[in-house]
Amino acid sequence: MATSYSHRGSPPTTIGAESLTSVFGFRLAISGESLRKLVIRVGKLAINKVFLFRGKSPIRISERRENTLAKLLENILTYVIYFIAIIMILETFGFNVGALLAGAGIVGLAVGFGAQSLVKDIITGFFIIFEDQFSVGDTIRIGTFEGTVEEIGLRTTKVKTWTGELHIIPNGSIVEVTNFSIHNSVAVVDINVSLETDIEEAERVIQELLIEVTDKYENIVTPPELLGIQMFGASEAVLRVTCETEPMKHFHIARLLRKDIKIRLAEHGFDIPYPRMVMVNRKDQVSGG
Repeated sequence: MATSYSHRGSPPTTIGAESLTSVFGFRLAISGESLRKLVIRVGKLAINKVFLFRGKSPIRISERRENTLAKLLENILTYVIYFIAIIMILETFGFNVGALLAGAGIVGLAVGFGAQSLVKDIITGFFIIFEDQFSVGDTIRIGTFEGTVEEIGLRTTKVKTWTGELHIIPNGSIVEVTNFSIHNSVAVVDINVSLETDIEEAERVIQELLIEVTDKYENIVTPPELLGIQMFGASEAVLRVTCETEPMKHFHIARLLRKDIKIRLAEHGFDIPYPRMVMVNRKDQVSGG
């Protein structure tokens, strides 16, 4: 069936049914794109609301796991909406979607044998999330990469280093993971004092300071402990102090403790040891003998 349009002084123009279908299909595709973006936005908002209400519940999972699941559900929602939108567009243009899906199943089976790495990535990603090996916001080490987890997907994991680089790692290549954010950390501080120093007096001054700093810094979990002399150097004795802190706060607390101990020792007249060299004149020894 065709539709004819004519203007005064011009021959009639005929538009075929196929052309009308293409035009309307194109417009529907554009409107579908807008609808897709709207559905994704509403879906993400709903996911965030669900986890917000769950956070107020007396029975809840850890915040780490909530952030990870929220990111994962947003990714899955985006993939599903894209898939549905593609199916709707194909139907609009007259494609037999049922036959396409049946053919896609056969092709997918054939491709699955050749895309084993992709399947491995997805399976590994599922078990990473299911077993809660690490979550968004954790500080981890994967091979040579160390940083904060930005996102966990079914296929890849994104890790951001402290210098700003973002590493995208396929889940299937993750063999060993070190998670620094699950348990408390330990700050280790070594203090050098001169061998001529009264070691017992230096330990007493440090012990008094450690009692004061327990309530000074909120990231300290247990009071710092002076273990004693760790080792001897050429001109100094090394005293070691340890302190349990919140996860990944040990570097910050160690820097603060070094500063406080240095200031307190200087106030009591303890100097930082420096390298010394003793020169012996063998000729004088021979002539004196």
